[in-house]
Amino acid sequence: MRIYTRSGDKGETSLIYGTRVPKNDIRVEAYGTCDEANSSIGVALSHVLKEDWEGKEAFLLAMQKIQTILFHVGAELATPKGKDVAWQLKKEHIDEMEGFIDQWDENLTPLKNFILPTGHKASAGFHMARTIVRRAERCAVTLEGEVNPLVISYLNRLSDLLFVAARYVNHQLGGEEWPLHPDV
Repeated sequence: MRIYTRSGDKGETSLIYGTRVPKNDIRVEAYGTCDEANSSIGVALSHVLKEDWEGKEAFLLAMQKIQTILFHVGAELATPKGKDVAWQLKKEHIDEMEGFIDQWDENLTPLKNFILPTGHKASAGFHMARTIVRRAERCAVTLEGEVNPLVISYLNRLSDLLFVAARYVNHQLGGEEWPLHPDV
């Protein structure tokens, strides 16, 4: 398989099943933003890999699963309306993600105020990924009625998971959470 095909040189790309659409189509924006979020999660994880803490392996396995499902969510978004999806998101995937959130959150200090996206490099990376997932969610909402409704729920919950992952990593690796500045 060649990396370049030249088929997109005039501003169009193919969805799954070969349907050609402009590269600025909302469906392309939605799955492209999922890809961007997945890459951002990978950057955050590259900082985690350099560290050591008890429970790290379970965290990494959970994140690998999350990234894999996000890849499949992108494929669902790249599938034209009315076509069969090879792999389909299920409610169980969202339920499992909620379990990860609850598990990581149980040892964190309860939040009383907003926090700034700072701390350990991995934590800041998860915060960045969270904001990208929010953009993917906004794109997916535009496609409501044309995509599996669980996609929107998944992206919403994924942003929650990434927020908790950022806090969890800060907790595990001694990163500092900054509150909003009191004089502003």
